[in-house]
Amino acid sequence: MRLLFALLSIHFLTLVPALAQPVADPTTEVQTNAKFALLMDYESGNVLFSKDGDQPMAPASMAKLMTVAILFEKIKHGELKLEDTFTVSERAWRLSVAGKNESSKMFVSIGSQITVSDLLHGIIIQSGNDACTVVAEHFSGSEEAFSDLMNAEAKKIGLTNSVFKNASGLPHPDMHVTAHDLAKLAAYIIREFPEEYAIFSQREFTWNKIKQANRNLLLGTYPGADGLKTGHTQDSGYGMVASAQQDGRRLILVENGLTSEAERASEAKRLLDLGFREYRSYALLKSGDVVGEAQVWAGEARGVPLTVRKPVTLLMRRASRDGLKVKLSYMNPVMSPVVRGAELGKLTITAPGVPEMVVPVYAGADVEAGGLMTQIKVGIKELLSSAPEPEGKSEDLALPVDPKPGDVPTQ
Repeated sequence: MRLLFALLSIHFLTLVPALAQPVADPTTEVQTNAKFALLMDYESGNVLFSKDGDQPMAPASMAKLMTVAILFEKIKHGELKLEDTFTVSERAWRLSVAGKNESSKMFVSIGSQITVSDLLHGIIIQSGNDACTVVAEHFSGSEEAFSDLMNAEAKKIGLTNSVFKNASGLPHPDMHVTAHDLAKLAAYIIREFPEEYAIFSQREFTWNKIKQANRNLLLGTYPGADGLKTGHTQDSGYGMVASAQQDGRRLILVENGLTSEAERASEAKRLLDLGFREYRSYALLKSGDVVGEAQVWAGEARGVPLTVRKPVTLLMRRASRDGLKVKLSYMNPVMSPVVRGAELGKLTITAPGVPEMVVPVYAGADVEAGGLMTQIKVGIKELLSSAPEPEGKSEDLALPVDPKPGDVPTQ
């Protein structure tokens, strides 16, 4: 009997979807001309909206963020200093500078020594493919070998659907990323390397007497914009990983597949505006709140409270609040003894235009197995009938939706 309870409970708890598609609703769904788009709240990591955000796409120069992350990581751990120098090989010069291709360049000189600081500025501000080749050859001997380092670092960071094949993002048939992974990579850079991150907000950089402007047109034109990286190839279209901070709140936007620099910038501003203006964090539950009760079979108590371990908040548009639904699911009854903190079920929270959120619920108290008299009563019941089979139970909950200070209803 106990084995049956355990197996059914395990089966039930594993049927928890990690993330579902947003519920379609024209009043809350975000529309964009971008082929791929994703807006993420930096602090929580919650996705506010996504348009094919987990589908593979060509990264173009947005792949340079991984090259930059590797350099930042080595600086942080003392393996590299900003004043260290790398040598420009003939191959790096020929591939990126001597050739007649129109790819972005830092304009390195063959055989020259360039500091790590200058290379970082050349990659971040000037989007220099030649600077990326210099970095790749310094660490790994070739771009192909360096891509192994990029993929290993991506795995450590938690990028699950991206494959890098070179340091610059130049077209490669086997290279792809997702908007979601790029947003996570941007958050990682902002969080782990705050001092170095300041380079992303610089508007221009001069190297070899050639001054180039940062291709991120949000800098200086959109409030709070301070990064990160643009990208463009014929196959990918125009894309951008952007971040901005307003009133202590940071958003990260990834967009790709647009038709021009102007559209890339204007669409980024519009989507960031929408995120800052219309999305708010709503408090649904506090840590330890009781959301229901499960029956306990053969225990000292007849039931055990079901609680949440952490505060539950949901980021959504104001228009989504009326469609908020919270469903509590758990196995009933629960076999005694019950240990406080044991996972017994889940809350499934949905709202129009918002990715589904799943929150585990736990036993809020210990329930010991019943004493002799309880066992006798249970035994008699089993003889007269049979023990109840545990079954999945669901309840709809009505939770108050409390806005944080500053959430002023639309007029």
